[in-house]
Amino acid sequence: MRMLRRANEEVHHALRKLRRIKQECPLNPPRPPQLRTLIFVAWVLGYVAFLLSIRRMWTGKHIRSPLVRSLFMTMVTETDTGTADPQEWYRCSPDLLGESVRPLFVQSHLDSDSKAFLKRSQEKSSWLFTQLYHSLVSTVLGPMVSRTSINGFLGRGSMFVFSADQFQRLLRIVPEWTAERLLDLGAGDGGVTEVMGVHFQQVYATEVSPPMKWHLQRRNFTLLGIDEWQHTGFQYDVISCLNLLDRCDDPLHLLRDIRSSLVPKTGRLILAAVLPFEPYIEVGGKWQRPNNHLKIAGKTWEEQVTNMCSEVFQRVGFELEAVTRLPYLCEGDMYNDYYVLDDAVFVLKASENVEGSPQ
Repeated sequence: MRMLRRANEEVHHALRKLRRIKQECPLNPPRPPQLRTLIFVAWVLGYVAFLLSIRRMWTGKHIRSPLVRSLFMTMVTETDTGTADPQEWYRCSPDLLGESVRPLFVQSHLDSDSKAFLKRSQEKSSWLFTQLYHSLVSTVLGPMVSRTSINGFLGRGSMFVFSADQFQRLLRIVPEWTAERLLDLGAGDGGVTEVMGVHFQQVYATEVSPPMKWHLQRRNFTLLGIDEWQHTGFQYDVISCLNLLDRCDDPLHLLRDIRSSLVPKTGRLILAAVLPFEPYIEVGGKWQRPNNHLKIAGKTWEEQVTNMCSEVFQRVGFELEAVTRLPYLCEGDMYNDYYVLDDAVFVLKASENVEGSPQ
């Protein structure tokens, strides 16, 4: 028994000695501030290197969806900002337009407002840590949240369709012209709505993204539900449908609702469509074809514009008043100063005769 007690005492003595050694020489000493800073900088540099390697790897051949591949390759081609001539964004060959469309084409140019948007986009793209934060948030939220909502949450991705001068030239109005009601469908953050809104006493907007709704409310626009604007009991002097026709599930139904919601005779529709026309919708962060989508014939911008006028607009009761070619600009990221796609912007009025629906 004496030997057992002595052995037990020796064990306890050894344990106490080990505890003292551990206290005097901890296994995980606190890192000095300089080391923590170096670790953080190394992490940031590693993340940047990872993003750059992903950029080099992510080419069109790695994208499985033919629809997204087409959009991606178009954007990559159009966003070579080092060599692209901005004047090419506005170039049209009127001789290739249909006979009824040709005299209604309005030539646009790169103006001061467009240049200012490009300059702001280039400045924002150079904010390294902001772009890193945006990239990280997009990576984390991308599988769960739509890209529109992510952009709204981050306050990035503003769009530019036309300047105030380009809008006035298309509608053939003077800067002092005013009307009662404007409705902007799918208004996003309201940047383009604001360009048009100065001419109207009441500005209404629709949007499905909660963060974008918040931006619209901040600008004091009246929000309407996507199933509400057609049933308000009043009509609109101008309805804008900018780059929405290829993002909705039933574009023909949308066009018919717009026609019935315009003030008779004087009401106008401002419609923008990205060409080549590639319809798709975003559902849960994934892209898919709409259930009912338009099929636009033609390989060139001019051919697709002509086809839309004759095979879509006329058959749902619209008549063309003016059309122009404009760049659809979007703020960039750490990869590109800005993104640009080809837009056709139409001014349409309700015609007296409505033909059958296009197949």
